[in-house]
Amino acid sequence: MASKPSLALKRRFKASPAQLFEAWTQPQKMIRWWGVTGHPKTPIAEADVKVGGRFRVQFHTPDGEHQSVSGVYREIVPERKLVFSWAWQSTPERESQVTVDFKPDGESTILTLTHEQFFDEKARDDHRRGWTLALDNLEKVFP
Repeated sequence: MASKPSLALKRRFKASPAQLFEAWTQPQKMIRWWGVTGHPKTPIAEADVKVGGRFRVQFHTPDGEHQSVSGVYREIVPERKLVFSWAWQSTPERESQVTVDFKPDGESTILTLTHEQFFDEKARDDHRRGWTLALDNLEKVFP
């Protein structure tokens, strides 16, 4: 059986692992970078950060399209690692998995995002663009 497409992105942030972990797990911080920034409709974020707990993020694209993604936390190592399922409301049958690793590096943190088990290469490429924009937004939170 052929393996499913995946992607990996690595970025250095001027923040501690604790600060980045909070940005990924606290709804009031998630909405500062998740989705499309600068859009008049504020994103909505929910997170029950425990193994088996769910998260959900909703936002609107610049053309007004509503987006909603959710998943279940599969592994949580505070300030070090998050693993969660990922499914868009529009295509719940296309569940994939995201792993976010936080590695301290002096006064910075190296964040590695791995997104696996994509339905196809187009989905992987679309997510690469989306995650790149999201990480750009997250970088602006920690100038």
